Amino acid sequence: MSITINGSGTITGLTTGGLPDGSITTDDLAAGAITNAKVNDSAAIADSKLTGTTCKAWVNFDGTGTVAIRASYNVSSITDNGTGDYTVNFTTALADANYSLTGTVSNTVNAWATASVGSTRGACGIQQSGLTQPTTSACRIESGYGATAANNGAYDDFSAIYVAIFR
Repeated sequence: MSITINGSGTITGLTTGGLPDGSITTDDLAAGAITNAKVNDSAAIADSKLTGTTCKAWVNFDGTGTVAIRASYNVSSITDNGTGDYTVNFTTALADANYSLTGTVSNTVNAWATASVGSTRGACGIQQSGLTQPTTSACRIESGYGATAANNGAYDDFSAIYVAIFR
């Protein structure tokens, strides 16, 4: 069955379920029919269709001194609750609080990382805070070296903290 678009933009010959196979060719794609702007437009693809398949929020921030976000997606701010204790605040609330977070930390000296996972002081990284349950609008994280004799498992500030949230 052929598909017809008349002068007023009405399409005929299209059945429920979308376009038939072969309607869009690689030439169409190469010609710019699908652009980055269209793919990256959050309104273009409903979040419900992406559940479980995309990163819902991420942030790269400096956790020392005055906390500063370097780059982020769907993170409006970071709250510094004390040494190695932060709240990541989302720009747009998540569907629910049943998400997973992951991340790592590093310290910088002479321009880049000198301490990361497996450092001589023990494993370091972030974990979901046991102090506060995650919500749809924020999650609290703690950063530090592993429970070693040197630091007794205390929290630490790091100059590079990376957090990603998946749902």
